[in-house]
Amino acid sequence: MGFRETLATMSTALSRKLLVITGKGGAGKTTVSAATGLLAASRGLRTIVVEVGERQQLPALFRLRGGDAGVEHQLDQRLWSLSIDPDRALLEWLQVLGGRISGRMLASSSTFQYFSAAAPGAKELVSMVKIWELTQSRRWRRAPAGYDLVVVDAPATGHALAMLQSPRTFGAIARVGPVAKQADSVRELLIDPARSGYVAVAQPAEMAVTETIELQRRLRGLLGRELDAIVVNGVLPRRFSEQDLRALADGDEPVQRAAARAARAVHARARFQHNQLARLRRRHAHVLSLRFRFEELDLKALRQISERLGRIL
Repeated sequence: MGFRETLATMSTALSRKLLVITGKGGAGKTTVSAATGLLAASRGLRTIVVEVGERQQLPALFRLRGGDAGVEHQLDQRLWSLSIDPDRALLEWLQVLGGRISGRMLASSSTFQYFSAAAPGAKELVSMVKIWELTQSRRWRRAPAGYDLVVVDAPATGHALAMLQSPRTFGAIARVGPVAKQADSVRELLIDPARSGYVAVAQPAEMAVTETIELQRRLRGLLGRELDAIVVNGVLPRRFSEQDLRALADGDEPVQRAAARAARAVHARARFQHNQLARLRRRHAHVLSLRFRFEELDLKALRQISERLGRIL
């Protein structure tokens, strides 16, 4: 796939209401989510990056103090973050469903207790309902204006798939009523290619690439959707040619021999990583690579990653 086709694909992704970013744990999902949020905000979109699983890593990336979970915090111009608190999100939702019933009454009701403790997958559904609410122009009570783009820093692959499946699971259980109706609304958002997109983040390693390929297959079966892009994070550049390696190997000094061994090891690792990139590209995925960074990840580095994404997205 050429540069223009990749650019068109990701520009379409940023024009949607929801962008879900997932992948193997430790691949750099939060970094890519934050950089994507910065990119969207720089293009004039009112953007929020949502952390799921009661994590609050984003404020620290922007050198800000973490606030209360469940509260939207401004990180930068046109950029906000939210760490979903499932209990708080559930209470907000039940207040909407219950009309004038007080939050205290709902919190003590059997319905609240059922959702918060007994129902399998309840927290996943509540998180998805909250994410859906962020995409709406008319939001829940006294909430600020809706967002042009909601970027979800989703959990690792398995948990993320369970979260995406929760609306279908609860829709089948409830069948009718407000819970079923809400679950259907969330699922319609997830399956609509005009409103939602999916990005995987992977490291250039064999197991990580295999998991990404499996994610693509399961996403197709679960929602009838394809990955819009795969971001391969931490790719080593190819610094040496075979001619360079032969030239290094000609030296007789111990330092030269040590340098030759180190160069060949780096070359072999980079070649292996690029072979993993080729595995993904053979499956017709839109594969974008980010180079390995030796320096500490700070806000300056995050903006550089965002600029890099901007050139290839």
